[in-house]
Amino acid sequence: MKLKLPHSTQNWISLVGATIALISFFMIVFLFVISLTFDQGNAYLGIVIYIALPTILVVGLLLIPLGMWWKLKKEKRREAGEEKDFPVIDFNDIRHRNAFMIFAVGSAIFLLASAVGSYEAFHYTESVEFCGKVCHSVMKPEYVAYQNSPHARVSCVECHIGGGADWYMKSKLSGLRQVYAVIANDFSRPIPTPIKDLRPARETCEECHWPQKFYSRKLRLERHYLNDEDNTEWDITLTMKIGSSLSAFGLDEGIHWHINPDVKIEYKHTDEKRQNIPWVRYTNTKTGEVFVYEDENQKVDAKLLDGLETRLMDCMDCHTRPSHNYQPPAFFINNAITAGEIPKELTLIKFAALEVIGKEFETTDDAMKGIEDHINNFYKDNYPDLYKNKSELINKAITGIKNEYNKNIFPEMKVRWDAYPNNIGHLEFMGCFRCHNDQHATVQKKVISKDCNMCHVINAQGTPNKLEVAKVNSSLEFKHPGNAVTTEWKEMMCVDCHTGLNP
Repeated sequence: MKLKLPHSTQNWISLVGATIALISFFMIVFLFVISLTFDQGNAYLGIVIYIALPTILVVGLLLIPLGMWWKLKKEKRREAGEEKDFPVIDFNDIRHRNAFMIFAVGSAIFLLASAVGSYEAFHYTESVEFCGKVCHSVMKPEYVAYQNSPHARVSCVECHIGGGADWYMKSKLSGLRQVYAVIANDFSRPIPTPIKDLRPARETCEECHWPQKFYSRKLRLERHYLNDEDNTEWDITLTMKIGSSLSAFGLDEGIHWHINPDVKIEYKHTDEKRQNIPWVRYTNTKTGEVFVYEDENQKVDAKLLDGLETRLMDCMDCHTRPSHNYQPPAFFINNAITAGEIPKELTLIKFAALEVIGKEFETTDDAMKGIEDHINNFYKDNYPDLYKNKSELINKAITGIKNEYNKNIFPEMKVRWDAYPNNIGHLEFMGCFRCHNDQHATVQKKVISKDCNMCHVINAQGTPNKLEVAKVNSSLEFKHPGNAVTTEWKEMMCVDCHTGLNP
């Protein structure tokens, strides 16, 4: 039996719209079933299923009434007589009844599919896959570093957006600008930080790491290797004073004293990356005590100082790279040697590795070739016997260096360790020493101390066969590895020498 429909549906625009809508609908169903049944999918398939095809489907559906309206309008011009502004629906006419049933059933199916699709689209755009893989070349550094971070099981949106509709809308509106920037290839390389419109850490980080929680002191063992022929191992064991010595003291002392709910630390900075801090204010919210510290070496005019942003210190002021940390070469080469990925017995391998990693390459492919050529030529020219007899060790070292390079350095986006300050510690960046430098003082000459023992004490240090160990409840004075540096470190900042390419 032939299905009778209003004559207004008989036009090319409506026919094309219906065809587009049906094809799109069946493609969505087909791809959804395939991805669900075979567990096959990727970032781009998600875009097709939840964003691209539904958009085409809606366009097709809109073309159907548009074609009907266009045909009716065209017919009115031909006919004389009474003009009707709205279509007449007559349920006594079988064609109208059929059209109404198709519209009603179709609308119900469409609304149900739209509800499910919108829900899935919402969750898809909140997924790590969407954040990390859609803009692959742009987000590759962040995505790779995130996968190797302590927060690899925490989704991107939990830190970058958090809960609530307001921040969700802000992120999506910001995302539109970012999509345009990627399409127009109009974005900075590397992506600049800190992100100014990032949600405050007190509303995201503190969902898991709340200030009132007691964080005990932590024993930390660091293993370094010197740039000598034997890649000499140098160990140092530290007790990190993250919290108080006893849980009963709460946050009265230790590194996390800075987030004590009874203490408010504010500061002003003169640069975009918040590395130059000329002014700090301490407020005790219980007693009302206030101290203002100014850096004697960074005197800022009072009028200019008043115009600077006053920032309330939070987690992100120290933990600047909690999930996207690009390790310096000296650090990741040390780790690779310790893990056995780079053979320690290979003469001067750390020196050779840091020498090539310090070069700047245009692309990752150039870097891979450069690493291989440099290491091979280094041993071929300087240690021909070793190059001839230990080729398997050299090849293993090359593979290990490449793997670590690919986790931390991304030439296409100009991302590497020195592009983004990491303020945990004080080696490659000023970090703690931005404020703790013995230069920030009040008018009463009260200073923010540079004393290292405020944050950690040394329990042991030295080579494995000559390890110096402190007695119980005592600590050692820091001894700089190697013979080149004796006491100079006491008068200098670590960053004056440690560029990320030093041991």
